[in-house]
Amino acid sequence: MLLPKQFHFLFFIFFLVLNIFAQDKGKPMSFKKIIIDIEQQYQVSFNYTEDNIVGLQLNPPKKTLSLDQKLQYLAQNTNLSFENIGNRFINIYKKDPESKMICGYIFSSTDKKPIENANINLSNKTQVTTDSNGYFEFKKEDATVFLISHVGFTTKRIVAGNQNSGNCLQILLEPEITELQEIKANAILASGISKNNDGSFEIKPKKFGILPGLIEPDALQTMQQIPGVNSLDESVSSINVRGGTHDQNLFLWNGIRMFQTGHFFGLISVFNPNLAHTISIYKNGSSAFYGESVSSVVAISSTPETAEKNSFSAGINMINADIYAKYNLTKKSYVEISARKSITDFVETPTYKEYFNKVFQNTTITDFSEKQNVDYQSDKKFGFYDATLKYAQKIGSKDQIVLDLITIKDKLTVFQSATVYDMNKSENNILRQENYGGNLSWKRKWNNSNTTKINIYNSSYKLLANQKTTMGDQIVTQENVVNNNGINLENNHILNSRFTFNDGYQFNEIGITNFEQVSNPDFYRKVKDVLRTHALILEGKYNDTLSRIYFKAGARINYIEKFKKIIVEPRIQFNYGISKNLNLELLGELKSQNSQQIIDLQKDYFGIEKRRWIISNNTTIPIQKSRQISLNLFYQKNDWLLDVENFYKKVTGITTSSQGFQNQLEFVRTTGDYEIVGTEVLVQKKLNYFLTWLSYTYNNNNYHFTNYEFPSFPNNFELTHTVSWAGIYEKNNFKIALGTKWSSGRPKTSPDVSKIDLSNPVLVYNKPNSTNVHIFSQVNISSTYKWETTQGIQYKLGISILNILNRKNEISEYYRISSLTNSIEEVETFSLQRTPNMSFRVSF
Repeated sequence: MLLPKQFHFLFFIFFLVLNIFAQDKGKPMSFKKIIIDIEQQYQVSFNYTEDNIVGLQLNPPKKTLSLDQKLQYLAQNTNLSFENIGNRFINIYKKDPESKMICGYIFSSTDKKPIENANINLSNKTQVTTDSNGYFEFKKEDATVFLISHVGFTTKRIVAGNQNSGNCLQILLEPEITELQEIKANAILASGISKNNDGSFEIKPKKFGILPGLIEPDALQTMQQIPGVNSLDESVSSINVRGGTHDQNLFLWNGIRMFQTGHFFGLISVFNPNLAHTISIYKNGSSAFYGESVSSVVAISSTPETAEKNSFSAGINMINADIYAKYNLTKKSYVEISARKSITDFVETPTYKEYFNKVFQNTTITDFSEKQNVDYQSDKKFGFYDATLKYAQKIGSKDQIVLDLITIKDKLTVFQSATVYDMNKSENNILRQENYGGNLSWKRKWNNSNTTKINIYNSSYKLLANQKTTMGDQIVTQENVVNNNGINLENNHILNSRFTFNDGYQFNEIGITNFEQVSNPDFYRKVKDVLRTHALILEGKYNDTLSRIYFKAGARINYIEKFKKIIVEPRIQFNYGISKNLNLELLGELKSQNSQQIIDLQKDYFGIEKRRWIISNNTTIPIQKSRQISLNLFYQKNDWLLDVENFYKKVTGITTSSQGFQNQLEFVRTTGDYEIVGTEVLVQKKLNYFLTWLSYTYNNNNYHFTNYEFPSFPNNFELTHTVSWAGIYEKNNFKIALGTKWSSGRPKTSPDVSKIDLSNPVLVYNKPNSTNVHIFSQVNISSTYKWETTQGIQYKLGISILNILNRKNEISEYYRISSLTNSIEEVETFSLQRTPNMSFRVSF
């Protein structure tokens, strides 16, 4: 009986467990009934749409589970998702179908290391980032085209195909190679003027402040404020940089070589000051892409660095009036024009009269022996104009074409008469000077690292003089014509953020014609010479702003067809930041030049613009060559600036006729060199709205003519000591500048009176340039004020006075035998007297 009782007991236990299990499993019930039970148990409220739960049934969750456990149970067993808001409200959503994923790994193409925190920008304007392994993923439906970017790398566009999560993308990003910008020392001499690491000075006319005597940002007048740059006769057509002559400077306007640089025979620059965007001036260490100069380089660009809006301006001063306009044709093209013309056809202002007296002051000549004046009466008509045109067109995102045109013209007509010893003499003279130029450039950006630029240019210069004399019934016609053509190719390669490499090729053809015709007696001469030059340029640059090292080295390899001659010109620029405030700079260059200006006779071209261009013949007119080195210390701290530069320069292959001698060497034809050692110092302090600076220049400049009886003597353009000072105040729209310039007189050659027979005088000179003219001293002032209307129209008023103290400064002196009086005459040339000027400009 025992066994059946045990069996009944085990059967009871089994039935009880089975019953409990059946109760836990429960029967399927409607989903709506389940959530109602949960609402009652936990005092919550479900939010849902009937469509999402209709007809849905399942076994209810265990009653012993917590609220979150029950919601998890429901989510696992349905296609629903649940959002619990504060254990009070529960939102029910229908689950989306399972999405396909796009995944990938991003690496650097250089070292194949993963890139962390790269940004993946999706088309739905969302963004994901990579982890430390360079991994990312997102739903395919979010984007099939996406952009990957990271600082220091080039942005990459990816188009995803039929990708699945088991086959992730492997993406390489290319480093973004960006050339580090050069650190500039801003506001040197005036706002808008800075100094670059390569030793060049950069002028931004549109940001230009003010300088003493200047009310407009004239490029060639402004550069004369830089230590080492002078004009001994106050002319922008006779700028001397470290003892060199004006023709030894290279003047470029948008890649076009300009042979005429001055209006009014040098008193006004031919470059419209309201047009240029950047002016770069190199005294030494210029790029290997610059040739045909043994002195400085002045490169003027009117192409803006960034897009600009439409603009128009017009202005007038006491010499000329001008207009400027820029109009954007489309988003990728614009046209820019400028024009300037003298107002002498309508009015003769005090400024014009002072300029004219400066140019023609030698019409009154003092007789050296009898102190007798010979007075000339003149009736004159003078005018000038210049105009420019620029058309720029971007083609796509990589190409740009720019066309630049410029025209310059000066014309002077003078009827001159004189009465000397009851004898009448008259001359009708015409002098015309003009320069036309054009440049077509194409620039292509192949990628972020490689750029190519090609430009084709032409420059045509003409100087024409017709002189007529009534007494001798003589007509003299002289003409100097220059035609310069060329093509330049330049490639720029950015190897990384510190290293760049440039290479290029240049072809240059220059033809010069000199023509002279004289009647009574008859004389005719016409000479034309052509020279073609090929140049290969290689240049590398290292610029590390962190270690404060800037190093640029290059070479220009010239081949002159006519002479079958190769000339190699190395260039170097080195700048090292010894500390945050102190920089050491070393510049050096070898350069050559095949053309130059000479003076055959001082009376040529009416004795005004008497220089004519000629080409080297490699014998009596050698190729000029220069070598120069300079060492500079530049200190800047707490608005103090100290710039000290020592230099050595030597130019060989010069001729006596190119130096403008007016002594015993005037008719001597020989070749030689000049050698100059100098120091240039600039001290500057800025205090709030006030800027003041003081500069000093020392030059020891000597000629060497080994075949002459005096083989060595001072250079015609030597100024042993030069001191300049300026005080500038700029606040808001008001600017004023006061300054002075002092220099020791230039060399002159005096006659040896003890050896001259006054009854039959013949000039006998002392040693060349053995004495000096008087000290030069001048005080200048200028001021401008600008205001703007509510309509956005800007007005600018400017006033300047040159030589406030009206000091009579002698700038040259020479002697000659008068054909009228048969006596020795002393001819003195003086600087401008007190010269006022006023300008007014409107812009919008």
